[in-house]
Amino acid sequence: MDYKIRIVRYLYYFSLTGLLILYLFPGSLIGYFFYGDFSRQPDMIPNPMGTSINHALAFFYLSILGLMSYMRGTGFNQTLIFLILLSLLLELSHLIIPNRSFQSLDLFANLLGTLLAIVIIFLYKKLKNGKI
Repeated sequence: MDYKIRIVRYLYYFSLTGLLILYLFPGSLIGYFFYGDFSRQPDMIPNPMGTSINHALAFFYLSILGLMSYMRGTGFNQTLIFLILLSLLLELSHLIIPNRSFQSLDLFANLLGTLLAIVIIFLYKKLKNGKI
């Protein structure tokens, strides 16, 4: 395996682990680090949608890394399905995790970030193969 792909794959798994910790912790770890309050969600990028843009960016980043790391291998389709299901299940898990709240706008942002990454990777693959 090419060392560049190996680095991207390690970064993907590290980022996935971090995202799982942030999503499944009963409270806001980032809010605690910034404000000393587990109940306060930080607005990293001020926008009219609130914190949902942060969700879209996080899932876009994770999906780009995941799809890039398995672009040449046989695990590409499995990674694609995994990322879509992950974006759904992590936000739905907030229905049962204490001190977390499900928000449909966050669910939409998770899916938007993942699907945007999928479209970009598919366009890249078509461009690289000379089909565009």
